[in-house]
Amino acid sequence: MKKIGEILIEEGLAPAAVERALASQQVSALLIGEILIKSGEAKDLEILSALGQQFGMEVRNRLPGEIGTDFTSHIPIGFLKSYRMVPVTVVDESFIAVSNPLSFQAVDDVRKLLGNTSLPIVLAPVESIIKAINYAYDMTQTSADTVMQDIDDEDPERLFSEIEEIGDLLDDTSDSPVIRLVNLMFSQAIRDNASDIHIEPYQSSLNIRQRLDGILYDMLSPPKHVQQALVSRIKIMAKLNIAEKRLPQDGRIELKVANREIDVRVSTLPTAFGERVVLRLLKKSSVMLSLTDLGMPEDRLLPFAKAIRAPNGIVLVTGPTGSGKTTTLYAALSAINKTDINIITIEDPIEYRINGIGQVQVNPKIDLTFASGLRSIVRQDPDVILVGEIRDTETAEIAIQSALTGHLVFSTLHTNDSAGAITRLRDMGVEPFLIASTVNAILAQRLIRIICPHCKEEYLPTPEMLGRIGLDEAACRGRKIYRGRGCNKCLHTGYKGRCGIFELLLMTQEMKALILHTSDANQIKKKAVENGMITLSGDGAMKVLQGITTIEEVYRVSQV
Repeated sequence: MKKIGEILIEEGLAPAAVERALASQQVSALLIGEILIKSGEAKDLEILSALGQQFGMEVRNRLPGEIGTDFTSHIPIGFLKSYRMVPVTVVDESFIAVSNPLSFQAVDDVRKLLGNTSLPIVLAPVESIIKAINYAYDMTQTSADTVMQDIDDEDPERLFSEIEEIGDLLDDTSDSPVIRLVNLMFSQAIRDNASDIHIEPYQSSLNIRQRLDGILYDMLSPPKHVQQALVSRIKIMAKLNIAEKRLPQDGRIELKVANREIDVRVSTLPTAFGERVVLRLLKKSSVMLSLTDLGMPEDRLLPFAKAIRAPNGIVLVTGPTGSGKTTTLYAALSAINKTDINIITIEDPIEYRINGIGQVQVNPKIDLTFASGLRSIVRQDPDVILVGEIRDTETAEIAIQSALTGHLVFSTLHTNDSAGAITRLRDMGVEPFLIASTVNAILAQRLIRIICPHCKEEYLPTPEMLGRIGLDEAACRGRKIYRGRGCNKCLHTGYKGRCGIFELLLMTQEMKALILHTSDANQIKKKAVENGMITLSGDGAMKVLQGITTIEEVYRVSQV
């Protein structure tokens, strides 16, 4: 049998690299292939290919995305992960994928457990194997019904066991029904891409719901007697005070599910029938969107991109909670983030960490509010300041003063449309001439659900339905209108994913003159539309005609 070093040299690897790896092997327990990968001399697939030649084994560069999961009931997940192997069953073949061809004993054990001693073996990358293992065990998590049948009030010892570090929930072998129920709840929510979990106690029932694409759906209904144990388990994970049931509490949990790291923000609130808990799930691995990924049409993207590069002034993003305002502002910061400008943010909470930007977390307990933090930030010589939200007169005044003294300020306001932001600032006591001289642009936005591509179907809406979003039959002539039928891929909702609809109010000279005379949002909006502004409902109607979303969805979020 040829040595792996010889095969690698034949395949083009420098002999000196192999010699260095052999020298390292004298003082290391690692295999030569592992040393070469770790040092960057060779890639994972190159070592795998060489091992395939050395042992005469087939090499699979990647495994199927969906595999059979029957083996999960009698092979522990820890065993497969420790030996980096997974049984794979697809439509027309079955095999065991391994990363180390020398795992003979472990392979024989798996063959016996599966009742097939002649199951073939193939080599596959470790990453692909772990992904397949996580998929299989995530898909076969014990059903909620089974867990809830096992739940017993008397489970104090296991229930109150501390969690000291991040451990993958799929690896948790606890036999406590409450712990298994909490693990199941988290893993199901993450698998469904939920953004929030709500635990809601009522007089004689306990309801758990999850928010998918902005809409709440029923998830689980555990028996009422498990309520206190369930809430206590979550409080322990969030390091909150389990004895305090009369006051609201806030905390956070760091989780790992199927090798994905998740940050969970925990909020508890005492109600008449027990503590209500809301869990916000934030994926640490979430890729921050760029401006072009937001779904903003070019006629608004170009002027918005120009506004965020102004030397000074204020750029506001408005909309209700959960409309994607923070994501838009982060995309804007990323677009202008360069080494020659100093960007500082004050946020509550910091949702994304951005390299090269100073980010400050609001902390009212030590009197670090938006206003006090902003006052300090101005003394840090910033070029661009992001204020998470303008909540009060003091913050508004400091933001205005910052813009007047040569800073570019980004912030958010909770108003229904772009014109309403002017009225809100006036209500806060900001003078009209200050608004006119500092505000560069106001972007209003909403998130709309996208029609599921797997069950998308064409249909003919009634004229009344079209009229709801300002369309008529003439506007739809030659266009196709779609809706989602509902399928397994979208959990029978008809929608999968979300994108934004946008309304951009640019502060032209004509608009500034109007603001000096009135703060009436209706008059400001009317003038902006006359000047060519496309409203939220107008942008939504365009996305209906483009086959992106439905009439009902646009009407739901824009409330025309």
